[in-house]
Amino acid sequence: MSNGRSKEELKDITLLGNKGTKYEYSYDPDVLEAFDNKHPDNDYFVKFNFPEFTSLCPITGQPDFATIHISYVPNIKMVESKSLKLYLFSFRNHGDFHEDCMNIIMKDLIKLMDPKYIEVWGKFTPRGGISIDPYCNYGKKGTMWEKVAFDRLVNHDLYPEKIDNR
Repeated sequence: MSNGRSKEELKDITLLGNKGTKYEYSYDPDVLEAFDNKHPDNDYFVKFNFPEFTSLCPITGQPDFATIHISYVPNIKMVESKSLKLYLFSFRNHGDFHEDCMNIIMKDLIKLMDPKYIEVWGKFTPRGGISIDPYCNYGKKGTMWEKVAFDRLVNHDLYPEKIDNR
């Protein structure tokens, strides 16, 4: 194959290139797919920015909009990007608080990939005059990434929000 991966390596990838993509309108972690990391001996970040995230307030049913930033250091498995897009889309009619959504996303990705490190940050647009930007992270227990997670957690947002850096 031209991308350097064999058909055997990509046998579990079913969504990429599928012209009959089906969008789920309720939370569905089963849509997530993973593939083998070809460089598990290297530590490197993979970052996704998803500016079209929507979910519903569990009390009012009103829509909430956010840009979701996901950064992770892969271990053996990596998340396939189209499956991640469809997974994030599945929150469209999901009613949960912002903080819960970010933690659910992080935990589902940990279950899928068992990364060395991962962080998920939701930057929600203001509703009712206030924005909520939950941040959560995880470092693999017993590794240096556990300390990295703690350090990034306590230092993740040292610069106050301004209108031009939101």
